[in-house]
Amino acid sequence: MMAMAAAGNGLVHAVFVAVGVVAGVALFAWARRASGRTDDRLWVIAGTCLAFGAIGSRVGTWWQQFDPTANESLAQWWMDGSRSVLAGLVGAWIGVYVGKFITGYRESTGDLFAPAVALAIGIGRIGCLMTELPGKPTGAGWGIVLTPAQANLLGGPADVGLHPTYLYEVLFQFAAVIVLLALRTRMRRPGDLFVLYVAAYAVFRFLVEFVRANEEVWLGLTRPQWFLLVVAPLLAWRIARLGRPIPVPDPSTAPTTGGTDVRPTPRTARGPRPS
Repeated sequence: MMAMAAAGNGLVHAVFVAVGVVAGVALFAWARRASGRTDDRLWVIAGTCLAFGAIGSRVGTWWQQFDPTANESLAQWWMDGSRSVLAGLVGAWIGVYVGKFITGYRESTGDLFAPAVALAIGIGRIGCLMTELPGKPTGAGWGIVLTPAQANLLGGPADVGLHPTYLYEVLFQFAAVIVLLALRTRMRRPGDLFVLYVAAYAVFRFLVEFVRANEEVWLGLTRPQWFLLVVAPLLAWRIARLGRPIPVPDPSTAPTTGGTDVRPTPRTARGPRPS
């Protein structure tokens, strides 16, 4: 049995989220240097990714009821509402494209962001583990146990073992960081690494929702599960594209001048090497 260290402590949660963001940015910077990409526009893209991720994590959970008038105002929800990692990921993805649109950067950046995002979420989830409501009862003699006061604060049952669902996610995210770093230079396209991570996280999150304490809204499934089912066809399509062949330029389409093919000028031993 495990006890909760800081149930309901928003400061503890915020500290771990902040540490996660700093660690993610540091890993992004390392991956940027290791890949030899020194374009400063990448920092603008990282900034829009963070900004839109933060906005998405909050605004993305606002629509709780089908009737819009039954929901709180956006201003009130921004102050007191819950956050969502899934909505934050969507916001961060949009932010990357906004950053690329602003800067004109066209290269894929998925290999830079995937390990950084996994590390940031993993550390942030430690804060959730210490402060937020765990999962459903395990039905056995193990799990996180809430005191009556903690149960009243968090809205869960007291004196029974609950699934440490946030611990499950911490372990998943840290394992993902290791795997993603190992695959970083082995993917055929840099952007495929992020697709692989998101697909793996989607499967994990759908399954772990069955033991989380989230509200079941329809057919025994939670809101995150329904969201994942909606985006499943898109993810399946992107996964199917991972094995597509890389186009090879056709030499016959090379530009010509005066009927003669334009070919690269051979370098000489004394000539300057292009940078």
